[in-house]
Amino acid sequence: MTAASTERQAIDLARRVGEAMFPLDTASKDTLGLELIACEPGRARMRMTVRPLHLNGHQICHGGFIFTLADSTFAYACNSRNHNTVANGCSIEFLRPAHAGDVLTAEGVEQVLNGRHGVYDIRVSNQKGQTVALFRGKSTQIAGTVVPVDPA
Repeated sequence: MTAASTERQAIDLARRVGEAMFPLDTASKDTLGLELIACEPGRARMRMTVRPLHLNGHQICHGGFIFTLADSTFAYACNSRNHNTVANGCSIEFLRPAHAGDVLTAEGVEQVLNGRHGVYDIRVSNQKGQTVALFRGKSTQIAGTVVPVDPA
């Protein structure tokens, strides 16, 4: 097997993981209206439009919704290699407000994967490319896979 075919298989597997998880992800898809843009090996990208129901008493996007966008992106990035993976810790820095109508994109990138543990950084930006928040998540693999493993 060539390096190129191995890479294509990893890309295909990550895509299938995203396709399997997203229809079941009621919190992201139905409650918040998030879109899964890409699920790639060790990476993911999601988007949400800030709607009036996301606004807090200051009429800016509630931090919990921005956190959930980043956390959901983290989930797809850390499950993309088809090992059931959960968060074991995370932090977020809110850097600028988001307003109704803003389109927020979260891009998650695997920084380290060592055995069962990983570290992922997620950048949330608005439609102008301005960073709204930075999130770091730590993951732990648990038993099982997201999609069935091909025995071949």
